[in-house]
Amino acid sequence: MSTEAEPIARLGRLPGERLLGRASAAGARVVAQPRRLGWRRRLVAALSITDAALVLIALLVAQLLRFQTTGFRASTPQADLAYLTLTSAIAVGWLVALSATRSRMLRNIGTGMVEYQRVVNATFLTFGTLAAVAFLFQIDIARGYLAVAFPLGLVLLLIGRMIWRGALHRMRRVGRCTTGAIIVGRPDDVARVADELRRQYRVGYRAIGATYAGPARSAKRAAIDLPTVEFKDLAATSKRTRTRAVIIAGDLPGGNATIRRLGWDLENSNTELILVSRLTDVAGPRIHLRPINGLPMVHVDLPQYSGVAHAVKRVFDVVVAGGILLLLLPLIAGIAMSVRLTSVGPVLFRQERVGVGGSRFTMLKFRSMVIDAEARLAALQSRNESDGVLFKVRNDPRITPIGRTLRRYSLDELPQLWNVLVGDMSLVGPRPPLPAEVDRYEEDVNRRLLTKPGITGLWQVSGRSNLTWDESVKIDLYYVENWSLTGDIVILLKTARAVVGSTGAY
Repeated sequence: MSTEAEPIARLGRLPGERLLGRASAAGARVVAQPRRLGWRRRLVAALSITDAALVLIALLVAQLLRFQTTGFRASTPQADLAYLTLTSAIAVGWLVALSATRSRMLRNIGTGMVEYQRVVNATFLTFGTLAAVAFLFQIDIARGYLAVAFPLGLVLLLIGRMIWRGALHRMRRVGRCTTGAIIVGRPDDVARVADELRRQYRVGYRAIGATYAGPARSAKRAAIDLPTVEFKDLAATSKRTRTRAVIIAGDLPGGNATIRRLGWDLENSNTELILVSRLTDVAGPRIHLRPINGLPMVHVDLPQYSGVAHAVKRVFDVVVAGGILLLLLPLIAGIAMSVRLTSVGPVLFRQERVGVGGSRFTMLKFRSMVIDAEARLAALQSRNESDGVLFKVRNDPRITPIGRTLRRYSLDELPQLWNVLVGDMSLVGPRPPLPAEVDRYEEDVNRRLLTKPGITGLWQVSGRSNLTWDESVKIDLYYVENWSLTGDIVILLKTARAVVGSTGAY
């Protein structure tokens, strides 16, 4: 990673700007940016090398497991050569597909699901092409080899991207590996976007200047601690300071003609022109631009709660939940025995929850509390730490010693895999609510019930019990309207990391 961008101060300024107070920011000059951003080139190179290594590992492991009785060797020398050639061809094709789908495009790296979706698309493209070629030319490929290489390679690639994304986020948290941007718009829009860039540092842009459009009170301008640039000098200043992004925040005087002329003025430079959309809580894959002469149209796919995609989600749930149950059967038996031997009461805790469309079902969990926990709830209401309809309290005295460990690592939720198999729940979805919670829902919150609740979800990987009520609602509603199978796979991988770290669990 690069050190071109030094750590930023708390308000988002570079060290070179530290002498600028609020009163002097308007008269300050935009700080010149580095001539070269070497971190971009090194990041793409690191991703390419990691992808290549993980693809080779997946293919070699598949070959080893398929021919485990003889190591990497097949039955004949000719077969050895054939599988070595096949492995090489798949590796090359896989890496080409990862490049062709632009999975390493810088604007998609670090945030959102697009990067992961393109990795999944490249993987399906690779093995789909392989299947077509094998069928056309009557090539016999061991099914066991493909059955290992495909899922193992996909999981390894996603984990590799997650690891590099985590490293990039740690860099951006201290101001490195970011792109300087001048924000253009009314003072309130400039302030809003600048604040979002500070909070959402993972996006990788930082405000280094502001251009105000339209009439505005000087008090509003003074409240924004950024050097200012006159609109007529914006393009020249961007080129002189090597600013690599100009962000249009809101409407500008003159409308589209002003934006178009600004684009002309920025031609032949390294500056990218970014328009902040007024669409909120809409995932990128749902937005499609349809360029029509003089009338660019943005199409937004409306959420669908049935159809082929949901059928695929159901098949995915059954296959994965069934596989996990079989794999963890010894652990599940051990937990059941521990619960039985360490406290009085049944092994399983059964509770009525609300499912899709308001339907009721019995959710299963390993019992982690004393047998009379429900009766003791009223006495603990005064200690409720939740700011919404949920009941949450740290160090709940009703939790048993073994239950505290189970909750810390979410092991108490393993029986919910049965709920997934019978169709009451999904692996990934909104948190399953209690009927009493649903009775207190406001109208918009009821949209959480448009899809099946999940064992895990965005709420699980975004803070779990540390989230406020409003935050958990916003996250669940975002998932309901923007879910995708790729997103579910990523959430499952993130869940494993969150569970191991026991973040927000109590």
